Amino acid sequence: MVSLREGLMLADGGVVSLVGAGGKTSLMFRLARELTKSGETVLTTTTTKIFEPAPDQEIRVILAESAAGLRAQAQGLLKNQTHICAAAARLPEQGKLGGFLPEIVDDICQCKLFRWIIVEADGAAGRPLKAPADHEPVVPDCTTHLVGLVGLNGLGRPLNDQWVFRRRQFVALTGLEPDAAVSDAAVANLLVDKNGIFKNAPVDAARIAFCNQADIPSNLAAGRRIARILRTRKNTGLKRLVIGQVLSDPPVIEVYDLNAQREYDE
Repeated sequence: MVSLREGLMLADGGVVSLVGAGGKTSLMFRLARELTKSGETVLTTTTTKIFEPAPDQEIRVILAESAAGLRAQAQGLLKNQTHICAAAARLPEQGKLGGFLPEIVDDICQCKLFRWIIVEADGAAGRPLKAPADHEPVVPDCTTHLVGLVGLNGLGRPLNDQWVFRRRQFVALTGLEPDAAVSDAAVANLLVDKNGIFKNAPVDAARIAFCNQADIPSNLAAGRRIARILRTRKNTGLKRLVIGQVLSDPPVIEVYDLNAQREYDE
């Protein structure tokens, strides 16, 4: 069985930013649990907004305005726990935490307090699929691994606001007509287009696609079809495609290595 750490090509520490749609928050906290079981220190945070961890998750939340403020609070806490969630503000009317500017995440990385920082760097309003707007995603420069999620529940569904966030951008990037069924090829294109899910990727970050929600046979088959499409293409910009199910076991079902040689600024 392949762990999330192995599937996402995580080795000795770094910054993992999550973009796209279809399970970013669930993946963030499941990956954090896996990493902390090895005794490694993990910070979970966001540059957008995330739902505040539930009390039964037993995750300590820190609010800070700066990297220095976070460090002052975290140093003592890390003597007794390995996972901290941090944000800039609490948004009680939404039940969410407001995120840091990406520059602050870069500063936090420089503090060297945490072996791993996991950042939710995109929003999707609960839809399984999305295309980024001009201001998205909000990816810190310190990102070492950029994981782009696709919710397989959206495959074959109509291209409308129920299933796709930023519908107009999705139409423009994929060439599909509004309300047409979302195809495997359209999602593959979204993963490799320089203005698609991996837009704003730092040059040196490893780009890994994660096709989530493969807990039913039709979704698993869709993930495999997307993998086959990408494996026929050269210079995808992606190192790997993972098919998984973050809310089930095992979280990683299949792994496909891809031809990553591509410059996104071409």
